[in-house]
Amino acid sequence: MIERLRRFWNSVSWTEFVIAALVVVLAVSAAVVFRVQLIDWLVSFWQSLTWQRVLLGVVVFLVSLTISFVALGIVMVKIPPHYFSSHHERDFLPDSPWLVRWGAVIAKNILGVFLICLGILLSLPGVPGQGVLTILLGLIMVDIPGKRPLEARIIQRPTVLAAINKLRAKYEKPPLVLD
Repeated sequence: MIERLRRFWNSVSWTEFVIAALVVVLAVSAAVVFRVQLIDWLVSFWQSLTWQRVLLGVVVFLVSLTISFVALGIVMVKIPPHYFSSHHERDFLPDSPWLVRWGAVIAKNILGVFLICLGILLSLPGVPGQGVLTILLGLIMVDIPGKRPLEARIIQRPTVLAAINKLRAKYEKPPLVLD
């Protein structure tokens, strides 16, 4: 171990050492400044907290939770029963003209990416909302490689599949078929 350190030390020039030392000093000082600013922001936020703001946060959380559950429920009821099967045709709007189809695919992907970004934002601490559900809804909408196996692994959980099939049965839809 000591020999490896000695070889490394001998291979580093003084210029590289000084630059590395300056980078470390700048990084540590930036971290200290950021920590002080973060603490100042938290103190000012805590002091400005009122019951109206807390109530507004709770209302926004409950509304976004309800919207996420309703949207996820609609998607789970509307998808075809063979959606998670390997035999399901993946073509979006197959009987439409190519311009309409590609425009819809691009719009769907843009909306999906927007929902994923919104879900990431809602997942941050202190931001009210259901980030994970919004991310899941966005993932269902985007066309990315490897999406189907990831969705299928989530859906194959017995409790998730039972809840979705119970919801589909409530609206007289056939249960989901998995491979």
